[in-house]
Formats: sequence, structure tokens, C-alpha cells
Amino acid sequence: MASSAADSIGCGPLNLNEGKIVATSDITIEPVVDKAGRKAFVDLAYRLNAADPNWVPPLRIEALELITPGKNPFFEHADVQLMLARRGGEVVGRISAHIDRLALAQPREQGMGPGTGNWGLLEAVDEAVARALIGAAGDWLRAQQMTRVLAPLSMSIWEEPGQLVRGHDHPPTVLMGHQPKRYQGYIEALGYSRAKSLLTYDLDITGGFPPLIQRIIASGAKNARIRIREVDKRRFDQEAALILDILNDAWSDNWGFVPFTDREIAHAGRKFKPVVREDLNMIAEYDGEPVAFMMTLPDLNEVIAPMHGRLLPFNWIKLLLWLRRPKARTMRVPLMGVRKKLQASRLASQLAFMMIEYARLNAIARYGTTRGELGWVLEDNQGMIAIADAIESRVNREYVIYEKPL
Repeated sequence: MASSAADSIGCGPLNLNEGKIVATSDITIEPVVDKAGRKAFVDLAYRLNAADPNWVPPLRIEALELITPGKNPFFEHADVQLMLARRGGEVVGRISAHIDRLALAQPREQGMGPGTGNWGLLEAVDEAVARALIGAAGDWLRAQQMTRVLAPLSMSIWEEPGQLVRGHDHPPTVLMGHQPKRYQGYIEALGYSRAKSLLTYDLDITGGFPPLIQRIIASGAKNARIRIREVDKRRFDQEAALILDILNDAWSDNWGFVPFTDREIAHAGRKFKPVVREDLNMIAEYDGEPVAFMMTLPDLNEVIAPMHGRLLPFNWIKLLLWLRRPKARTMRVPLMGVRKKLQASRLASQLAFMMIEYARLNAIARYGTTRGELGWVLEDNQGMIAIADAIESRVNREYVIYEKPL
């Protein structure tokens, strides 16, 4: 069994379940147990990343919601322990350790599975703090009978998975993470190995797609069996349920897959409904059956970046005005899926090209968009990589999920 970072510097066993504070040399690790602790947990990220011009401060209200039971439905199927590191009384680091019971039920060969715990939301002023935090997270997971860790996940695989290893020179788009490059070295120095890379693709959408792709799109437009339609926000709950059904089917064999729950899709729907535009989100039907979807979001990060995480006193007005008539240089496609029964067919890529093209034209004409971003995409998802290559996009960011036996 691998030793923890805490063990390596002579610290006693970790027992956060009993609320004990664990000392590691001049560093103490303590559990977050109340509102004040959660506030300190959130505040640290703004302090440590303030000097990074490419870090986009999330809205504080959303950062708090992410880690608060009762507000984030992830807690309904996960056990979570937040931890703070202190040095001389000052908060100098943070981490979350968590066990997703839905992930435990997945096949081991798909990345998650029995015995697999996670940590994420790492922030640390230096390597010593990071070592202590990652060691403490591993100890907590081991105490819960976990035998393997897959990290970082902040906190669900559907939120901000992976450590950024390529693409630090530009800000992330909406719903993507941005961690300091030094964290990569901290993680790898502790014996973590790469489990999987997640890629995002950058695309200039102003010039149109290559002739071959345009012919495929035109052929699909003439096919009476194919219908590409926009999402109907008047039927938002039904459309969200339909997309969830396609998503859970389309992604169910993917590495790292954990099914969305009804509560999670309802929560996401309420959260993103204001930014969802009907003419950017597509559902593909074949012979009248919904078989594919594509979600496209204006890059909300462009408008919230200057707000430094705060809506008061006047930033809420700016955000409200933007939501009414959004303009965005970048659109992100965070999710796309085709039902499994069609995934090995030429129809699958044709539907994808058609949805991308229709959203592209609307984004240019109505939102002033010049750039698109696809992803994340698993490094071995040959179908999506082929689509990204065919429309002449390029990899602009890479995130790594690491693993280590406990």
C-alpha cells in the first residue's frame, strides 16, 4: 500500500471524521465544518490566483453553491470532506476529498468503479502545502475503504475535471478549469500517473467548413428523414429531460462516465436557463425520433471576468443586460451526443456536422461570434476527434486526470 504525504513527514494518522486537526510540520490540516470554513475555502482561490491574468474568477455565489450541501445535488449521491491548510494561522491551501456513490457503481474498466475515490479543488501556496493536502485527502479516502484515487475532479466529472497541462496562455471558456502549471509537478512528484487526457479544440468559425463537409451537410439537408431543430425553451423541462436521456445513452460506454440524475439535470437547467439560447442548441431527429443533441453556450466568462466574482453593487445589472442581448466572441460546445445505436454509422457524423453548422451560422449572424471551442473530448474518442479534425479545429487546451493506488 502506498504511503501518504502525511506519513512521509512523520505525522500521525488522519481522522477528520472525528473533527481532529492534523499537524504536518508547520502546516495544519483541518476539516471544513461550517459556513465560515466554506467562505475561507472559496476566498483562498481568489487570493492565490489574483496575479494570473488568465484565471477567470467565478461568481462567489456559484463557488459557494458548489461546495454547499442542499444547494449542489452532487451531495445527494456523494460523501464530501472539504479541508483547509493553515500555516501560522493563515489559510494557505484547500482541497476536497469525495466519494461519488454513482461512480462506484460504474465498471472499473471505464475509469471509475468500486474502490475509486477522488479529490479536487486544490489550491496551495507552495509544494509543501500541496503535499500535505493531497496526502490528507488520500488518508481520508483510505479511511473510507477506498483503494484507488482518480484526481483532480472538482467535484463531479461533469464539472471541472483534470489538471490543466497545456493552454495556460489564454483564459478558459465557461465551465472549464484553469489551474497553475506548478500543480502538475506537485501531483506527479507524489507518484500519480496519467489516467486520461481531456482535450478542447479551438475553431475559427468565420471562414466556413471545408468543401467535403459542406457537401455532407447539404446532403443531410435534402434528406427528408433528417430534421435538425432548435431547442424550445417554452418546453424547457421536457427538452432538458430529452437531452438527459440521449446523453446518458450516448456517453454510457465512455471512460469516466457517471450518469446525471434527474435532480442534477433540473439544477443545471435552472442554473443555465438564462444563458441558453434556442438558436444555438440543437436536437437532431431521424424518422421523427430524437437521436442526437448539441449544447452550445455563449462564453459567459467574457462578461464575468472583470467582475472579480462579485455581483454587487452594480455587476448584476451588467450581467442582466448581457443575458438579455448576449454578444460573445466565443461559443463553447460542452456537450454533444448521438444515441449508441447510431454511433458506428456515417449518419452520426453527418448529424454532428449539421448541428455544428447551423449553430455556427446563428452564432455569427446573431451574437457577433468569431471563435468556437469544442470539448472537452477524451484523448481516445476517435469519433469526436475525427469530427474536430474534419472541421479544421486544433487542440488549444489539455487537462490530465491522474490516478494512484491507495
